[in-house]
Amino acid sequence: MSQKTVAFIGLGVMGFPMAGHLQKAGYDVCVYNRTQSKAQKWVEMYGGRFETTPAKAAKGASIVFACVGNDHDLRSVTIGLEEVAEATSPADGAFAGMEADAIFVDHTTASAEVARELCEIANSRGLRFLDAPVSGGQAGAENGALTVMVGGQRQAYDEAEPAINVFSRSVRLMGESGAGQLTKMVNQICIAGLVQGLSEGIHFAMRSGLDPKAVVEVISKGAAQSWQMENRYETMVDNKFDYGFAVDWMRKDLGIVLDEARNNGAQLPVTALVDQFYADVQGLGGGRWDTSSLLKRFEHKEG
Repeated sequence: MSQKTVAFIGLGVMGFPMAGHLQKAGYDVCVYNRTQSKAQKWVEMYGGRFETTPAKAAKGASIVFACVGNDHDLRSVTIGLEEVAEATSPADGAFAGMEADAIFVDHTTASAEVARELCEIANSRGLRFLDAPVSGGQAGAENGALTVMVGGQRQAYDEAEPAINVFSRSVRLMGESGAGQLTKMVNQICIAGLVQGLSEGIHFAMRSGLDPKAVVEVISKGAAQSWQMENRYETMVDNKFDYGFAVDWMRKDLGIVLDEARNNGAQLPVTALVDQFYADVQGLGGGRWDTSSLLKRFEHKEG
């Protein structure tokens, strides 16, 4: 089992370039994607190989990376869900193909519960598991500049970190299994409030007869500055909302956050409110708009 032989499962807008960075960095990458044509396209672009099941892709890999949609998808590609339609069978799940002591690194934004569950199953099979959700969006994946927050055992983290660094600018072990997902939840809580605040500020500027771009250019040099402000204000003012993370995915993430808050007793009134605002955006047909589309709610209310 060569340390340079890895697998990557899930070639969406994040996984496709992440796997590409690994191949370009000298890793021997085998990919799997549910839609095989996308795996074929990846091989045409980067080289490497593709396989027809997660288990086949994982065979001989020292590290198996994954970046899929949700808890269900993650269980499907790791352990299989035989009773669920369109799911991978247990024999075809990545865990079935991995060799003893190999590491599964999950970059999906999922629940802490599924991270702990899969970590326990992996350990029982002589495997190791890291929950490692990412932040930075499609641009971060394409530019190899993601932030990765990791939960799991230190030794597994130390062995996987060099490969994770290939597509990241910041990687940190946050604690035991599930800690990476919990940290990503904090990330989404903060983003939700920031985007709503920015939307309200731009709306207020417009209603006051100010040039919203000029306003943001001034205040972004002070205490109000944020990544969202620097990177999204112009497209928001221009009524363009096809840049980055979609509302449907944000609602999925906030649903995970709010479920966890119910379990741990955290009070998240702003997050719960913004989640409902995103539901309004979905009602406007904006499920695939990016998260800065909270501004569109004001336009609808005024109409």
